[in-house]
Amino acid sequence: MGKDVIVACDFASAKETFAFLDRFTEEKPFVKIGMELYYAEGPEIVRQLKARGHKIFLDLKLHDIPNTVKKAMAVLRNLDVDIVNLHAAGTTAMMTAALEGLTRPDGSRPLLIAVTQLTSTDQEALERDLMIHAPIAEVVMHYARTARDAGLDGVVCSPLEAGKVHEVCGSAFLTVTPGVRFAGGDLGDQKRVMTPAAAKEIGSDYIVVGRPITAAPDPVAAYRRCVAEFCG
Repeated sequence: MGKDVIVACDFASAKETFAFLDRFTEEKPFVKIGMELYYAEGPEIVRQLKARGHKIFLDLKLHDIPNTVKKAMAVLRNLDVDIVNLHAAGTTAMMTAALEGLTRPDGSRPLLIAVTQLTSTDQEALERDLMIHAPIAEVVMHYARTARDAGLDGVVCSPLEAGKVHEVCGSAFLTVTPGVRFAGGDLGDQKRVMTPAAAKEIGSDYIVVGRPITAAPDPVAAYRRCVAEFCG
């Protein structure tokens, strides 16, 4: 898979999701299914979207003891999604166990990536709430190295950190970056953000875009603009 725009389908129901995606008559966007939609509709929403021809990033951010995550990944591997994620903070043991659970008997598996620090987290929150006093960029690089050493395929990080992750972990190590907004757009609850064009320039492999597309007056036009800026 090459550079692509992943549309965050953060809807409350399958009905809303399909109403949104039905507006795309020429494209089959790569979509992200997060906790809200998955918890509302369960694995059937994944099956239906795959049947419609969409690639899927299943964004459930697993974080538990290694054995529990391994068993959960063994269930998710049967959904035929393209990307699955977990929290790097769950430790190397958890990530290694997750990889084992996600790998099918024939050796195939979805891509597995690790969340470093959420793009809603800034330095103040990192220190105040998590008691982590290293610079946030340093923390992200440490998590990226840990994920790489555990055998994962990449990380979720801010686009501000994507280029440095590639320097530290290699160009083949994927960077999936939320926190992307059009120039002049509303930041919402995001703190570490960048435009699609800037994310392309700095080296993001995939950008995850939600409200700038899903809440746009013309979502299809917004999606095409994003693809043109990032993939063009």
